[in-house]
Amino acid sequence: MPGPLSGLSVKLIATIIVVILAVEVVIYLPSAANFRAGWLADRLRIGIVAARVLDAVPDIMALPRTLTDRLLNSAGARAIVYRRGGQSQLIELEQAPMPREAVTVDMRAADPMTLIAGALDTLIFGGTRVLRIVGSGDGQEQSLVEVLVSEVPLRSELLLYSRNIFLLSLIVAVMTAVVLYVFVSFVLIVPVRRLTANMIAYRQAPENAALIINPTPRKDEIGILEQQLAAMETNIFSMLRQRRHLADLGLAVAKINHDLRNTLTSAQLLSDQVANLDDPKVQRLAPRLVLSIDKAIGFAQSVLDYGRQSATPPRPVPVDLHALVEEATFDARLAGHPEIGIVNAVPEGLTISADPDQLARVFGNLLRNAREALEGATPGVESPTVEIGYAGEGDWLTVSVTDNGPGLPPRARQNLFVAFEGSARSGGTGLGLAIARELTEAHGGRLEYVPQPRGTRFDVILPRAARIG
Repeated sequence: MPGPLSGLSVKLIATIIVVILAVEVVIYLPSAANFRAGWLADRLRIGIVAARVLDAVPDIMALPRTLTDRLLNSAGARAIVYRRGGQSQLIELEQAPMPREAVTVDMRAADPMTLIAGALDTLIFGGTRVLRIVGSGDGQEQSLVEVLVSEVPLRSELLLYSRNIFLLSLIVAVMTAVVLYVFVSFVLIVPVRRLTANMIAYRQAPENAALIINPTPRKDEIGILEQQLAAMETNIFSMLRQRRHLADLGLAVAKINHDLRNTLTSAQLLSDQVANLDDPKVQRLAPRLVLSIDKAIGFAQSVLDYGRQSATPPRPVPVDLHALVEEATFDARLAGHPEIGIVNAVPEGLTISADPDQLARVFGNLLRNAREALEGATPGVESPTVEIGYAGEGDWLTVSVTDNGPGLPPRARQNLFVAFEGSARSGGTGLGLAIARELTEAHGGRLEYVPQPRGTRFDVILPRAARIG
């Protein structure tokens, strides 16, 4: 399960807060610019009022000093300059020296980007500077009013305004995140946590049917996920139970087969002795008895071999493929066969990287099947022959095992490589092809059936170098 700070709910709340604050920042910039512009415009309006007073008084020097100081203090200004018709008039505080430098703010240039840049400039670089606010007097372009003010109160009020906006935005973001979290938690997070907890618990005990999730009647994606998870867990439970039963059954069959093979071996020894008796009836029935016992022993042995088939990967070493095929013909009782010819077309000295024992089983099973097919078809097949062909291309080679027998019956073709289903002869198990395919695929190759006009052909396709998967 996720930790307290790595859960989906914490990430969701944090994401909502960050997104809302980011949106507030975008909104804040023009808002701060408007606040600064309004503050400057207020000071400029007081300067315009002062300019009107100057216009109404014939002699500015006759004005009492207290009145001019009051006008300047009401505007928070150090000085006001009124320019009209090429003439300038100045009123300044008596005890405030004129600054050497001032930052000019032209209120006639009021485009949004200029206002935003000015607000950022005041927040970042503002401090002890003096602003020179310039604007039109009485709305007339021929008259200008300049107001000199300290930037300190502007920056203080702008910082206070920014703090209030931030706190308000934070409160809105948190409240929005909580409301959305409650809604999303009910709709999404709680079901996801339920699914996560179920998968963790079911993984630890997949054979416990009580842990299979019970889907809710939801029709959305979460509901579909719950239904599919329940179906998957049900299938896994059934497969595991079936596999356990098959494992128990396979163990029992292996034990029975082992005892049966021992019994049949003893019966085979007795049948060999009976076959040597001179009684005509015994001589007539003994071959059938020996053949039946041989088939039963072969069946028991093939089942045991298939049961012992392990998942041990091949151990590749350099192998002389021609010699290995030649040895497999002896194991399959084809070498020296009185009726079946054998052709080994694999080039001598051809070396590949493979597990010799496993590869010998592959060719032994294929050659044994070919021999049995031809023996069952004689004397209907003229010149029965098994040919081991070879073809190589790039990093791959193909060894084909072909016979000119009657071919595979339809049922065998439909169930190729299926244990206990793909046998081409009566009494067969079909295990030979299943084992051959598994061993070939373990070498990184494949075993393929190639249809022929007459006879049967299987291709063993192998990499020249080991590709053990």
